[in-house]
Amino acid sequence: MAVLNEEQEMLRDMARDWAANESPVAAFRKIRASGTPEAYDPDAYAAMAEMGWTGVIVPEEHGGSDFGWLSVGLVVEELGKTLTASPLLASTIAASAIILGGSDEQKAAWLPKIASGETVATLAVDEGPRHDPAKIAATVSGGKLSGTKSFVHEAHSASLFVVAAGDGLYLVEAGDGVSLSTRKLTDQRSHAEVTFDGAAADKLDNGGDTLLDDVLDRARILTACEMLGMAQQVFDTTLDYLKQRVQFNQVLATFQALQHRMADLFGDLAMMRSAVEGGLVALDSGFGVARAATLAKAEANRVLHAISREGVQLHGGIGMTDEYDIGFYLKRARVLEASWGSTAFLKDRFATIGGY
Repeated sequence: MAVLNEEQEMLRDMARDWAANESPVAAFRKIRASGTPEAYDPDAYAAMAEMGWTGVIVPEEHGGSDFGWLSVGLVVEELGKTLTASPLLASTIAASAIILGGSDEQKAAWLPKIASGETVATLAVDEGPRHDPAKIAATVSGGKLSGTKSFVHEAHSASLFVVAAGDGLYLVEAGDGVSLSTRKLTDQRSHAEVTFDGAAADKLDNGGDTLLDDVLDRARILTACEMLGMAQQVFDTTLDYLKQRVQFNQVLATFQALQHRMADLFGDLAMMRSAVEGGLVALDSGFGVARAATLAKAEANRVLHAISREGVQLHGGIGMTDEYDIGFYLKRARVLEASWGSTAFLKDRFATIGGY
């Protein structure tokens, strides 16, 4: 496990307590039942902003704490354990794009608003059913951006989009020239197809030719943090269930075959944690980020897929009923597995980075 300093331990513990007490899975159930397209509680997000979570990676001169990627990863992991619905992850990724590629004016205009929680921002890259940043048809002419982005996370609450076009990343404000079409996915969160039709666009000129890849690597690592929290919670919940459920006059946890399955998952979870924390450490050090990000997301895909599937199976038929929370994790898992790169995409990318 990563070595945390005292401040990071306090941050992790605060996030853990808040998520458990103020944002349990029951809170997600209420949001789902409300049917609002934003699919999150604005009051809860305001509380996150008050605690400083929306500005963890934002420099101090722009209203953040500049506490590093490992720190924000700890928060996202804890929120993943309770399936907390919020635009924190999306806004943090968008903020990283502005930090990496923005001018002083762009940073001053947007980072304080993101850090305070006033502005929700999100990243819009993919234009097809699968993640493929090499296939981008969106264009910019005369400062106006046109194109369509598929399955944009947190699009309904976003007032700022970081949009990938053929020649770079652009900042586009919600409003004229921007329209949304809701996409209902199995996780019941906010997703939309966003169409840009001559929307005013402000290019992120800094960051070089690798800006999009650098931002996507941050998206992969932070998404893997949420997946890590989910995997840990599914494992813990399933283990508790096996220790309590009695069948054939025996507690399920006493069956050796089930012990072996849980032991395998325990080892997988340790491997996933190592890969994800390695990605966060790489971001904070600035060394080997591309390789670490690809490995972190690929391992997160593999392990969460296995744990979410086994969690439902080991609960038996009730695992797929709405009464039990375990099925929600499987549904969210399948959406996150496809976000910012499937396992096949990431394996290919890892091989390309290694020169194979």
